[in-house]
Amino acid sequence: MQATKTVGIVSIIAGIIMIIAGAITWGTVSAQLQAENITVPGDSEFMGGMFAEQQVAGPLSAYAQADIINHHALAGAEGKTYSELGSLAREAEADGDTEAAEAYTAQRSTAMTASFLRASLFTSVVAFGVAALVIGLGVLFGLIGWALMTVKPAAAKAEAAA
Repeated sequence: MQATKTVGIVSIIAGIIMIIAGAITWGTVSAQLQAENITVPGDSEFMGGMFAEQQVAGPLSAYAQADIINHHALAGAEGKTYSELGSLAREAEADGDTEAAEAYTAQRSTAMTASFLRASLFTSVVAFGVAALVIGLGVLFGLIGWALMTVKPAAAKAEAAA
């Protein structure tokens, strides 16, 4: 019985620590995003434009921003990706069309920047997800610990019944 109570106490403590760590992570990522003063453009269509004109501060607004960056990057590159623009630049260069090669290279540079920005935003989305997971696991650990603390030995139950 002593082991059950000990494991229960340890589980409750671990749960509390996990909840606090997850909340701190969530808050830190949110604060860092807010410090960047990023506003989702008005033409964002993610979730029906729900986050248009809002500051990026949470996982959904970060995803909305990453989505619209991709939309704008593809529009600026006539639907071509970073990789496709590289191939087109090499082909134009091989054909001796330096003007087209330079134009593709400039578009490729913009596509690369957009890709880096999207990757950073997706990293924050993942961090929010991990924080939520840790908080959820902390709650679960706490509940398991509480349940273990309420377990009574079979002998005590038999005596109480008699």
